[in-house]
Amino acid sequence: MSGLTHISASGEASMVDVSSKDVTARVAVAEGCVVMQPETLDLITSGNAKKGDVLGTARIAGIMAAKRTHELIPLCHPLLLSKVTVDLTPDASLPGVRVCATAKVAGQTGVEMEALTAVTVACLTIYDMAKAVDRFMRIEGVGMVEKSGGKSGDWKRPKGG
Repeated sequence: MSGLTHISASGEASMVDVSSKDVTARVAVAEGCVVMQPETLDLITSGNAKKGDVLGTARIAGIMAAKRTHELIPLCHPLLLSKVTVDLTPDASLPGVRVCATAKVAGQTGVEMEALTAVTVACLTIYDMAKAVDRFMRIEGVGMVEKSGGKSGDWKRPKGG
């Protein structure tokens, strides 16, 4: 258990003390997608979904979720995010919507969880708004793409990884 930073020597969950870490610029990028029927994607991109603007609503939901990550994930630190973007790209080859979120902060801990939370909630919002016409949508491929800043430095997922 020594490799798990949120577990004490006695096996108890604990919030990591980051007070001795340097404040650095940190960026995290995460991605995921919602796979659906082609007709569902057409409905979303045409703007004719019964619940309204699916992509616009999903973007706002993702940004809001990133800002509240510490309220959702028990041991996350509250962060003063300097920027969150959520990009939603319709992709007929899936068919579905690709979601990419970027979170930025100048702080003592990373923003990976904020980027992942933004992607996940944006995907869930797409599902919620279109489930009446396609209950078999799937949320897939949620994961980190890259991160920069902090003691561990920069990292980028290899292509196809």
